[in-house]
Amino acid sequence: MAMNYVIEKEKPDFEVRTDLALEERESFPGDGGEISGVSLREWQEEKSQIKLTEVKILDERGVAAMGKPQGTYLTLEADQLAEKDENYHEEVSKELAKHIRKLMESMIEKENPKVLVVGLGNAFVTPDALGPKTVGNLQVTRHWEQQYGENFCKERGLPVLSGIVPGVMAQTGMETAEILKGVIHETSPDLLIAIDALAARSIRRLGTTIQLTDTGIHPGSGVGNHRHSLTKESLGVPVLAVGVPTVVGAAAIVHDTVNTMIQTLASSMATKGMGDFIQEMSPDQQYDLIRELLEPEFGSLYVTPPNIDEMVGELSYTISEGIHQAVFH
Repeated sequence: MAMNYVIEKEKPDFEVRTDLALEERESFPGDGGEISGVSLREWQEEKSQIKLTEVKILDERGVAAMGKPQGTYLTLEADQLAEKDENYHEEVSKELAKHIRKLMESMIEKENPKVLVVGLGNAFVTPDALGPKTVGNLQVTRHWEQQYGENFCKERGLPVLSGIVPGVMAQTGMETAEILKGVIHETSPDLLIAIDALAARSIRRLGTTIQLTDTGIHPGSGVGNHRHSLTKESLGVPVLAVGVPTVVGAAAIVHDTVNTMIQTLASSMATKGMGDFIQEMSPDQQYDLIRELLEPEFGSLYVTPPNIDEMVGELSYTISEGIHQAVFH
């Protein structure tokens, strides 16, 4: 059963790196409180056991509270995605296709739109290769119009689907937005679907969570860098973003571990005093202490699962099939 409510509570001051709107929402204290300018809806797909959470940032109050652009953020949580189960991945692809189609229809009013899929990231760095691998799995169609005439796809009810892997600046010397502006100018797509690897706050969400949003991609938005965002405003076409977390910050892992340790220490009479001492520290102080201990030794370290190669490979097929089903209907 779906649950609908509006969130309204103060968020803690410390920040643990995450690209997921769902985790930003969870970082507020309490359960089921309210945040001005943010709405939340949760429901469960019983057949596929997929949990869905829709976070809508409605206005500037929500933007300020969540630290993310205004728009819709839909999260699919499927724990079994981490397993090599083709039937389950097919179920996720169907669910993903349904929600991609809904977002597409809300973003553009056109049948058989021209869709450009962009695989963001570095194909040679496995945790960052989700986008390139997904594009590599696509059945593109735009070249058929070049070969058989511009109405070839339209007459057959096919989408005009194209894909590009722009690489990263270290490889090309160009910002992704610069490359895409040129491609968009030449190919005139109606919609851009950007596939990207994300950072999560929780280990359990690595490879098991898919986020869809109509806000586009905002690289570096957490540190105030909005110069090269991939959005309708910057590119001239709507941008639907699909992301999966493949890394988590080491400081976030240790922070979760410390919280568990505090609870364990505080529950034992022999170590209660030590647990109480750490527990009396504010969340800011706890997280700052962790960073002070970790970063001089390890830098801003991110961690990825040992089976990341297999995980990214499976997910790239799941997402590409979801896109196929969304546009070939």
